[in-house]
Amino acid sequence: MKLSIKNQEDFWAGLMFIGFGILAIVVARDYPMGAAMRMGPGYFPTWLGGLLILIGAVVSAMALKTVGGESIKPFAWKPAILLSLAFFAFGWSIDYIGFVPALVGVIALSALAGKRVHILELIVLTIVLVLLAIGVFIYGIELPLRLFWWS
Repeated sequence: MKLSIKNQEDFWAGLMFIGFGILAIVVARDYPMGAAMRMGPGYFPTWLGGLLILIGAVVSAMALKTVGGESIKPFAWKPAILLSLAFFAFGWSIDYIGFVPALVGVIALSALAGKRVHILELIVLTIVLVLLAIGVFIYGIELPLRLFWWS
């Protein structure tokens, strides 16, 4: 019996749900559980983790089929690493180089995670996103962020 999948995205999303569910249960294991009538701090994350595991198993199982179809592709490491690096770099650099350069960096690193990068599209997207972010976060909800390192 050959194991193949109908939908790559559903398969990997199901595994992601299972992973987050396991993580929630592991984190909540040191908290007191309580009971249904007197819930402790570990009650909700444990049940939520269990539900995530169940949903992930169903989603992954529905993406599988046993005859024909394309085989399971390997995990896409490049986008996962570049997106994680982009978020980490944004969180670290926003305090040191300012909001605008940190946004430009996260947008550029995120674009590199894709298969094709069109420079003109990336420049236009960066300008639009930075202007929208400044409008929403700096002027809209008035977050006290420095725009640049010199300001």
